[in-house]
Amino acid sequence: MTTSIRRGIVIAMSLTMLAACGGDENPPAGGGDGGGGLPGEGKPTVTIGTKDFTEEFILGELYTQALEAKGYTVDLKSNIGSTEIIDKALVSGEIDAYPEYTGVAVAVSAAKDIIPKSAEETLSLATDFYESRGQTVSEATPFFDVDAIATTKETADAEGLTTVADLKKLGSFTVGARPEFKDRYQGFRGMQEVYGLTDAKFKQLAFGLQYQALDSGDIEAANVFSTDAQLASGKYTVLEDPEGVFGFQNVVFVIDQTKLDALGADDFMGIINDVNALLTNDAMQAMNAAVDIDKKEPTDVAKEFLDANGML
Repeated sequence: MTTSIRRGIVIAMSLTMLAACGGDENPPAGGGDGGGGLPGEGKPTVTIGTKDFTEEFILGELYTQALEAKGYTVDLKSNIGSTEIIDKALVSGEIDAYPEYTGVAVAVSAAKDIIPKSAEETLSLATDFYESRGQTVSEATPFFDVDAIATTKETADAEGLTTVADLKKLGSFTVGARPEFKDRYQGFRGMQEVYGLTDAKFKQLAFGLQYQALDSGDIEAANVFSTDAQLASGKYTVLEDPEGVFGFQNVVFVIDQTKLDALGADDFMGIINDVNALLTNDAMQAMNAAVDIDKKEPTDVAKEFLDANGML
């Protein structure tokens, strides 16, 4: 049996086993028709956008398929771009909703250069900001996906690197990341200001190329996401962030309040919250791995997960 086949079996088994995380005693309200019409029948189309990386593609498919199973018509627009881009699409009405990370909402959309002290405070700040603009958010996911800085394990062991501050030991070094990371306070700018990494250089990389750049020695450190499938390989060390620069990053579904009302607020958001409740860190990392490592389509991965959890 080849390594790829074994890995595929492991991922499939992982997704099935992770379905149990939803709990049998209280199955999601989205599963089963329970007689009568579907809540989405006769409601207007909802346009959902996603950002430009794997996890967002999966989230978009999860929401879309769960909503469609309950009679809603969904126009999914994937790969719109970073928060700086997709937030403009939300405000302009190009899309009605999209999944966002609470810390990014505070730091980027609300433009607050602060370090919230808890996930709860971060969610509260994000909620208040969106409500001030006529938008609302779902309940937050159990999983959180924070920006982080990683090096190869070889570099970390050789240089004694355990925290972001330890990067000073390298003298001049290069951080590779997607372009928007450079000017974010929850990013390269915050790393420099909070940790005093004045000798750090920035190298712009398309998302997904940072691990290749680390492996080749083209960069010494890279911006990664904590749920990246590649981190399970053991080849990389994620540096601790003791000052909390990268914050708390649970996911919420942000939607225009007027559109939510037209969609049947409680019924619609109940489906979204049922999906979110299933999304643990283990579940998301397994689904990310199924797409990034085993090259499955996000559509298929989402369908398998939702079906296993009784939501289709």
